[in-house]
Amino acid sequence: MEKSDRIGKLQEVIDKSKRIVFFGGAGVSTESGIPDFRSVDGLYNQHYKYPPEQIISHSFFVRDTAEFYRFYKDKMMMLDAKPNSAHKKLAELEQAGKDIAVVTQNIDGLHQMAGSKRVYELHGSIHRNYCMKCGKSYSADYVKNSDGVPKCEKCGGIIKPDVVLYEEGLDDKTVNAAVKAISKADTLIVAGTSLVVYPAAGFLHYFNGKTLVVINLSETYADRTADLVIRDKVGRVFEQIKVTENM
Repeated sequence: MEKSDRIGKLQEVIDKSKRIVFFGGAGVSTESGIPDFRSVDGLYNQHYKYPPEQIISHSFFVRDTAEFYRFYKDKMMMLDAKPNSAHKKLAELEQAGKDIAVVTQNIDGLHQMAGSKRVYELHGSIHRNYCMKCGKSYSADYVKNSDGVPKCEKCGGIIKPDVVLYEEGLDDKTVNAAVKAISKADTLIVAGTSLVVYPAAGFLHYFNGKTLVVINLSETYADRTADLVIRDKVGRVFEQIKVTENM
C-alpha cells in the first residue's frame, strides 16, 4: 500500500471511530526539537560522566542531586519547545467533538499546550514540581532558572520534579485511567514509540477494540498485529489529517 493510501486509510479510521486513544512516545515530540532516548542521536547515544539512565534514577537523584539537576535542566527541560502538527491535530480533533484521549510517555506537556484536555501522563510532567519537605508547588521556570539544586522559598527543602524516575513506580490513578480509556477504545493509535519500555508498553494488551494503528519510523512488536502501519514521522502524518466539526 502506498503511503498516501495509508494516510487515506488513517483518515477513514479516525472519521469512523467512536472512541480513540492516542498512545504516544518520545517520537511524538522530536519534531518539536525534544531529543528522544533511543534513536541514533538520542540521549542514550550521547556521552556524559554517567549514563543518562543512571542519572535519571531515584537513587542517583538522592545520591548526587546537583549532578542530576545539571543533566535534567540541560537535556530534559526544553521549555522553549512548541507543539507540532501531531499535538495540534489531536487537540483539534477533540475540540471538533471526537471522543479522543491521549496517553503519553512524554513529560514535556506539549499536548496540553496544544489544547488537549484528556491527557494521561504516565511518566509525569516537568511542569509540576514540589518541595520534598513541605509540598509547596513550583513551576518549571522556577526550577530551570534556579542556581544549582532548586530549593523551596518557604522552608529551604529540595524541590523534586513530578516525573517518574527509574526505580520509581507509575502513579496508580494515572495508570488506571489510561488502562480504562484503552480498554474502552475502538481505535488505538500507537505513535512515536519503540514499545520497549515497560510497564507502559504492556498497556497495549488492554486494547480489545477494532482497529490498531502503528505510526513509527522503526519496527515495533505491535506491527505484526496492527491493522495499519505507517513508517513516517508522527507530525508529518497528522498534518495530512482533515478535521471536520462534530466528528
